[in-house]
Amino acid sequence: MSKLKKRRHLKAEINVVPYIDVMLVLLIIFMVTAPLITQGIHVDLPQANTAKTLPPNTPTPFIISVSSSGVIYLNSNDRKTNSVDENALMLEVAVALKQDRNTPIMIRGDKRVDYGRIIHVMTLAQAAGAPSVGLITEPTSSKRK
Repeated sequence: MSKLKKRRHLKAEINVVPYIDVMLVLLIIFMVTAPLITQGIHVDLPQANTAKTLPPNTPTPFIISVSSSGVIYLNSNDRKTNSVDENALMLEVAVALKQDRNTPIMIRGDKRVDYGRIIHVMTLAQAAGAPSVGLITEPTSSKRK
């Protein structure tokens, strides 16, 4: 009988401690790697009701215009008829930033152009070395139509 009393009874419980340990290790791995995976685009959007102007000593901005059909133009006022492709855009932005690192890079996009196209142009400008890219908007009028 002494052997029967010394026998242990089997427990019908699940030990969850190893699962919690694994979960916490995975959580730490995801917390460390998540910021490295995401690639955001930093955009300084002006407020709709207030006009944001550049400081007086700021160099002339480098303006990239995107038409409603998605065609890219550089400094649209003086080069309206000359469109550029993506490689030429990156080259022009890199040259402008090489001449003056503080040159603001601004995008003027038509309101009918696909949002993805604007993001793609912003990504190209940042790949060319632009630390930040701004969007040009028209100020809202006080009268509603």
